[in-house]
Amino acid sequence: MIALRIGVIGFWMMVFPMIAGAQNDFCAAKNTSFKDGEKLTFRVYYNMGFVWINAGNVHFNTNLEQMNGRKVFHITGAGRTAKSYEWVYKVKDKYETYIDKETMLPLRFVRHVSEGGIKINQDINMNQTTHEATSDNVVYPIPQCTQDVLSAIYFARNIDYNKHSPGDKIFFSLFLDNKVYNLYIKYVGKEKIDTRMGSYNAIKIVPLLIEGTIFKGGDKMTIWVTDDDNHLPLRVESPILVGSIKVDLLDYENLRSPFNATITE
Repeated sequence: MIALRIGVIGFWMMVFPMIAGAQNDFCAAKNTSFKDGEKLTFRVYYNMGFVWINAGNVHFNTNLEQMNGRKVFHITGAGRTAKSYEWVYKVKDKYETYIDKETMLPLRFVRHVSEGGIKINQDINMNQTTHEATSDNVVYPIPQCTQDVLSAIYFARNIDYNKHSPGDKIFFSLFLDNKVYNLYIKYVGKEKIDTRMGSYNAIKIVPLLIEGTIFKGGDKMTIWVTDDDNHLPLRVESPILVGSIKVDLLDYENLRSPFNATITE
Protein backbone atom coordinates (compact mmCIF):
# COMPACT_ATOMS: atom_id res chain seq x y z
CA MET A 1 0.00 0.00 0.00
CA ILE A 2 1.19 3.48 -0.76
CA ALA A 3 1.09 4.66 2.83
CA LEU A 4 2.63 1.67 4.48
CA ARG A 5 5.34 1.18 1.92
CA ILE A 6 6.29 4.70 2.79
CA GLY A 7 5.86 4.43 6.50
CA VAL A 8 7.84 1.35 5.90
CA ILE A 9 10.84 3.10 4.91
CA GLY A 10 11.90 1.07 2.02
CA PHE A 11 15.70 1.01 1.79
CA TRP A 12 18.21 -1.02 0.02
CA MET A 13 20.68 -2.77 -2.28
CA MET A 14 24.17 -2.32 -1.00
CA VAL A 15 27.54 -3.97 -1.32
CA PHE A 16 27.58 -7.21 0.66
CA PRO A 17 31.04 -6.86 2.25
CA MET A 18 29.92 -3.66 3.95
CA ILE A 19 27.00 -5.34 5.69
CA ALA A 20 28.83 -7.64 8.09
CA GLY A 21 30.12 -4.99 10.45
CA ALA A 22 26.91 -2.97 10.40
CA GLN A 23 24.86 -6.09 11.02
CA ASN A 24 26.60 -6.54 14.37
CA ASP A 25 25.28 -3.16 15.52
CA PHE A 26 21.88 -4.04 14.15
CA CYS A 27 21.74 -7.29 16.13
CA ALA A 28 22.49 -5.37 19.31
CA ALA A 29 19.48 -3.07 18.86
CA LYS A 30 17.67 -2.03 22.04
CA ASN A 31 14.25 -0.45 22.34
CA THR A 32 14.54 3.17 23.43
CA SER A 33 11.78 4.76 21.35
CA PHE A 34 8.36 3.13 21.88
CA LYS A 35 6.24 1.24 24.39
CA ASP A 36 3.08 -0.79 24.86
CA GLY A 37 -0.01 1.23 23.95
CA GLU A 38 1.60 3.66 21.52
CA LYS A 39 -0.72 4.84 18.73
CA LEU A 40 0.31 6.88 15.70
CA THR A 41 -1.83 8.36 12.92
CA PHE A 42 -0.52 9.71 9.61
CA ARG A 43 -2.17 11.57 6.73
CA VAL A 44 -1.12 10.66 3.19
CA TYR A 45 -1.19 13.29 0.43
CA TYR A 46 -0.82 12.77 -3.32
CA ASN A 47 0.40 15.55 -5.57
CA MET A 48 -1.43 16.14 -8.83
CA GLY A 49 0.21 19.05 -10.58
CA PHE A 50 0.21 21.90 -8.06
CA VAL A 51 -2.50 20.43 -5.82
CA TRP A 52 -1.99 18.15 -2.80
CA ILE A 53 -4.93 15.73 -2.41
CA ASN A 54 -5.84 13.92 0.81
CA ALA A 55 -5.26 10.29 -0.22
CA GLY A 56 -5.99 8.59 3.12
CA ASN A 57 -4.81 7.79 6.64
CA VAL A 58 -2.48 5.20 8.18
CA HIS A 59 -2.66 3.97 11.77
CA PHE A 60 0.07 2.20 13.78
CA ASN A 61 -0.80 0.47 17.07
CA THR A 62 1.60 -1.24 19.49
CA ASN A 63 0.51 -3.84 22.05
CA LEU A 64 2.60 -6.02 24.37
CA GLU A 65 1.47 -9.65 24.10
CA GLN A 66 2.62 -13.23 24.64
CA MET A 67 3.62 -15.51 21.76
CA ASN A 68 5.11 -18.98 22.22
CA GLY A 69 6.02 -18.17 25.80
CA ARG A 70 7.82 -14.92 24.96
CA LYS A 71 6.80 -11.28 25.34
CA VAL A 72 6.39 -9.61 21.96
CA PHE A 73 5.42 -6.20 20.66
CA HIS A 74 2.49 -6.86 18.34
CA ILE A 75 2.54 -3.88 15.98
CA THR A 76 -0.22 -3.31 13.45
CA GLY A 77 -0.07 -0.90 10.54
CA ALA A 78 -3.38 -0.38 8.76
CA GLY A 79 -4.45 2.11 6.16
CA ARG A 80 -6.87 2.77 3.37
CA THR A 81 -7.42 5.43 0.77
CA ALA A 82 -9.97 8.18 1.30
CA LYS A 83 -13.20 7.51 -0.62
CA SER A 84 -12.65 10.62 -2.70
CA TYR A 85 -9.28 9.20 -3.87
CA GLU A 86 -10.34 5.61 -4.61
CA TRP A 87 -10.98 6.42 -8.26
CA VAL A 88 -7.23 7.06 -8.60
CA TYR A 89 -5.84 4.10 -6.63
CA LYS A 90 -7.85 2.09 -4.10
CA VAL A 91 -5.92 0.70 -1.14
CA LYS A 92 -6.98 -1.29 1.92
CA ASP A 93 -3.99 -2.87 3.67
CA LYS A 94 -3.04 -4.35 7.00
CA TYR A 95 0.49 -5.25 8.08
CA GLU A 96 1.41 -6.95 11.37
CA THR A 97 4.74 -7.76 12.98
CA TYR A 98 5.53 -9.57 16.23
CA ILE A 99 8.83 -8.29 17.65
CA ASP A 100 10.56 -10.14 20.48
CA LYS A 101 10.71 -7.71 23.43
CA GLU A 102 14.19 -8.83 24.48
CA THR A 103 15.98 -9.25 21.15
CA MET A 104 13.96 -6.65 19.19
CA LEU A 105 13.85 -9.06 16.25
CA PRO A 106 10.67 -10.02 14.35
CA LEU A 107 9.30 -13.53 14.87
CA ARG A 108 6.23 -13.33 12.66
CA PHE A 109 5.03 -11.08 9.84
CA VAL A 110 1.47 -10.98 8.47
CA ARG A 111 0.40 -9.04 5.39
CA HIS A 112 -3.07 -8.57 3.91
CA VAL A 113 -2.80 -6.26 0.92
CA SER A 114 -5.39 -4.95 -1.52
CA GLU A 115 -3.89 -2.35 -3.84
CA GLY A 116 -5.42 -1.32 -7.14
CA GLY A 117 -6.96 -4.75 -7.69
CA ILE A 118 -3.84 -6.65 -6.53
CA LYS A 119 -4.34 -8.86 -3.45
CA ILE A 120 -1.54 -10.40 -1.35
CA ASN A 121 -1.96 -12.51 1.80
CA GLN A 122 1.13 -13.71 3.64
CA ASP A 123 1.91 -15.22 7.04
CA ILE A 124 5.65 -15.62 7.59
CA ASN A 125 7.36 -17.14 10.63
CA MET A 126 10.96 -16.06 11.20
CA ASN A 127 13.27 -18.23 13.29
CA GLN A 128 16.06 -15.90 14.30
CA THR A 129 18.00 -18.76 15.94
CA THR A 130 18.19 -21.08 12.92
CA HIS A 131 18.14 -18.13 10.49
CA GLU A 132 15.13 -19.38 8.54
CA ALA A 133 11.88 -17.85 7.32
CA THR A 134 8.87 -20.05 6.58
CA SER A 135 6.42 -18.74 4.00
CA ASP A 136 3.68 -20.84 2.35
CA ASN A 137 5.27 -24.00 3.82
CA VAL A 138 8.58 -23.19 2.12
CA VAL A 139 11.68 -22.58 4.24
CA TYR A 140 14.08 -19.83 3.13
CA PRO A 141 17.53 -19.10 4.58
CA ILE A 142 17.85 -15.58 5.98
CA PRO A 143 20.83 -13.63 7.36
CA GLN A 144 21.33 -13.04 11.04
CA CYS A 145 18.92 -10.48 12.53
CA THR A 146 16.72 -10.10 9.44
CA GLN A 147 13.82 -7.64 9.61
CA ASP A 148 10.41 -7.56 7.95
CA VAL A 149 8.95 -4.53 6.20
CA LEU A 150 7.08 -3.24 9.29
CA SER A 151 9.63 -4.07 11.98
CA ALA A 152 12.18 -2.16 9.87
CA ILE A 153 10.34 1.06 10.72
CA TYR A 154 10.82 0.46 14.41
CA PHE A 155 14.44 -0.56 13.85
CA ALA A 156 14.98 2.84 12.23
CA ARG A 157 13.38 4.57 15.22
CA ASN A 158 15.83 2.88 17.59
CA ILE A 159 18.99 3.94 15.79
CA ASP A 160 21.18 6.29 17.85
CA TYR A 161 21.78 8.91 15.18
CA ASN A 162 24.02 10.92 17.53
CA LYS A 163 26.66 8.24 16.97
CA HIS A 164 26.68 8.90 13.24
CA SER A 165 28.03 11.61 10.97
CA PRO A 166 26.18 13.04 7.96
CA GLY A 167 26.55 10.64 5.05
CA ASP A 168 26.85 7.50 7.21
CA LYS A 169 24.83 4.47 6.07
CA ILE A 170 23.28 2.00 8.50
CA PHE A 171 22.91 -1.42 6.88
CA PHE A 172 20.52 -4.28 7.56
CA SER A 173 18.72 -7.19 5.88
CA LEU A 174 15.00 -7.44 5.09
CA PHE A 175 12.83 -10.39 4.02
CA LEU A 176 10.04 -9.45 1.61
CA ASP A 177 8.15 -11.42 -1.06
CA ASN A 178 10.29 -14.48 -0.25
CA LYS A 179 13.51 -12.63 -1.02
CA VAL A 180 16.29 -11.16 1.10
CA TYR A 181 17.30 -7.56 0.44
CA ASN A 182 20.48 -5.99 1.81
CA LEU A 183 19.50 -2.43 2.63
CA TYR A 184 20.57 0.78 4.28
CA ILE A 185 19.37 4.02 5.81
CA LYS A 186 21.53 7.07 5.16
CA TYR A 187 21.83 9.67 7.91
CA VAL A 188 21.76 13.14 6.35
CA GLY A 189 21.85 15.38 9.43
CA LYS A 190 19.62 17.54 11.61
CA GLU A 191 17.39 20.42 10.61
CA LYS A 192 14.18 22.27 11.42
CA ILE A 193 10.98 21.18 9.67
CA ASP A 194 7.58 22.88 9.51
CA THR A 195 4.36 20.85 9.26
CA ARG A 196 0.71 21.64 9.87
CA MET A 197 1.21 20.50 13.46
CA GLY A 198 4.03 22.98 14.10
CA SER A 199 7.79 23.44 13.84
CA TYR A 200 10.15 20.72 15.02
CA ASN A 201 13.79 19.82 15.47
CA ALA A 202 14.22 16.83 13.21
CA ILE A 203 16.64 14.15 12.09
CA LYS A 204 16.80 13.73 8.30
CA ILE A 205 17.33 10.27 6.82
CA VAL A 206 17.17 8.77 3.33
CA PRO A 207 16.35 5.08 2.78
CA LEU A 208 17.25 3.10 -0.31
CA LEU A 209 13.97 1.90 -1.83
CA ILE A 210 13.07 -1.43 -3.37
CA GLU A 211 11.62 -0.79 -6.81
CA GLY A 212 8.01 -1.93 -7.08
CA THR A 213 4.57 -1.08 -8.37
CA ILE A 214 4.54 2.34 -6.66
CA PHE A 215 8.11 3.49 -6.05
CA LYS A 216 11.10 3.93 -8.25
CA GLY A 217 14.21 2.24 -6.92
CA GLY A 218 16.99 4.35 -5.40
CA ASP A 219 17.35 6.93 -2.66
CA LYS A 220 14.74 9.51 -3.68
CA MET A 221 12.65 9.24 -0.49
CA THR A 222 13.34 11.60 2.43
CA ILE A 223 12.16 11.05 6.00
CA TRP A 224 12.24 13.42 8.98
CA VAL A 225 11.92 12.01 12.52
CA THR A 226 11.73 13.91 15.79
CA ASP A 227 15.08 14.79 17.32
CA ASP A 228 14.13 13.37 20.71
CA ASP A 229 14.04 9.91 22.27
CA ASN A 230 10.82 8.92 20.45
CA HIS A 231 12.14 9.36 16.90
CA LEU A 232 8.60 9.73 15.61
CA PRO A 233 8.31 10.05 11.82
CA LEU A 234 7.17 13.63 11.18
CA ARG A 235 7.14 13.67 7.40
CA VAL A 236 7.93 11.41 4.46
CA GLU A 237 8.33 12.74 0.92
CA SER A 238 8.93 10.71 -2.20
CA PRO A 239 8.36 10.71 -5.94
CA ILE A 240 6.40 7.72 -7.20
CA LEU A 241 5.95 6.31 -10.69
CA VAL A 242 3.33 8.98 -11.39
CA GLY A 243 3.45 12.17 -9.30
CA SER A 244 4.68 12.33 -5.71
CA ILE A 245 3.45 11.72 -2.19
CA LYS A 246 3.82 13.28 1.24
CA VAL A 247 3.00 11.66 4.58
CA ASP A 248 2.63 13.80 7.74
CA LEU A 249 2.21 12.83 11.37
CA LEU A 250 -1.34 13.68 12.37
CA ASP A 251 -1.71 12.43 15.95
CA TYR A 252 0.06 10.39 18.63
CA GLU A 253 -0.80 8.73 21.96
CA ASN A 254 1.06 6.98 24.79
CA LEU A 255 4.62 7.88 23.82
CA ARG A 256 7.49 6.27 25.70
CA SER A 257 9.27 9.58 26.31
CA PRO A 258 8.17 13.23 26.48
CA PHE A 259 7.69 14.86 23.10
CA ASN A 260 10.61 17.31 23.20
CA ALA A 261 11.10 18.14 19.51
CA THR A 262 8.70 21.08 19.29
CA ILE A 263 10.25 24.48 18.55
CA THR A 264 8.61 27.27 20.54
CA GLU A 265 9.53 30.81 19.55
